[in-house]
Amino acid sequence: MNRRKLEEAFFRGLMLLSISIVLGSLVAVFSVVLLKGLPALSLSMLTQTPKGGYYLGKEGGVLNAIIGSLYLAAGATGLAFVLSLPIALYLNEYAGNSRFANFTRFSLDVLWGVPSIVYGAFAFIVMLSLGARASLLWGIITVALLMLPIMTRAMDEGMRMFPSKLREASYALGSTKLETALKILTRQALPAVLTAVLLAFGRGIGDAASVLFTAGYTDSVPQSLLDPVATLPLAVFFQLGTPIPQVQQRAYASGVILLVLVLLLSAVSRFSTRKLTKYVIK
Repeated sequence: MNRRKLEEAFFRGLMLLSISIVLGSLVAVFSVVLLKGLPALSLSMLTQTPKGGYYLGKEGGVLNAIIGSLYLAAGATGLAFVLSLPIALYLNEYAGNSRFANFTRFSLDVLWGVPSIVYGAFAFIVMLSLGARASLLWGIITVALLMLPIMTRAMDEGMRMFPSKLREASYALGSTKLETALKILTRQALPAVLTAVLLAFGRGIGDAASVLFTAGYTDSVPQSLLDPVATLPLAVFFQLGTPIPQVQQRAYASGVILLVLVLLLSAVSRFSTRKLTKYVIK
């Protein structure tokens, strides 16, 4: 066997090993959470808020955390989308390959890598300086800051695949840059935009560190933006922190609920992207 075949066999084995490690880790995580969480999962966990003594092993559920997580992630996704789409359109239609555009992309990449707890600490300082208290509103703002670089860069990379000939054809027909960006670029980039939104939503609904100080925690469903809000990641954290085995098992059940939500998001993302890609000009 010559050197070229040995190299090919080595790297093929390395790739198979990497895939096995990733898939094995995924199966291990799912197996542990499901095996420990399914026995404690019940209808009451999905339909009831924590009752008195819930964290001592008494009745109740995590409906407050489920609704709170959806409120928080949906609000933050909407806020981040309003900010991310104009940035992505500007980078691709107006800034081009200028130094400013490259610096902006570099800055977004750096922000993407910042730990979520840093966003939480920053928002917490701002919140205290304004005399506010932990609430759904501040949780949304914090998670939106976390989502912003993720969503913007995902949209940006998708829009950079936009065919230059299609842009030139739009200009030749008399369209302005704004019309090209809104009516053609955005439509062609819909799969990338949708993927970016769902990716950011999944990150937001599963993050605990960024909202630990800014969203607070409550056993009830928030009635306004100024009320504190519970989230599933924090529900898992607080339940695992108790010394009662029954409550710890409920934490894994809460983890199962969170995993199901994330898996549903991934499935919707895959299905929607495939549907929308049919109408994209290559």
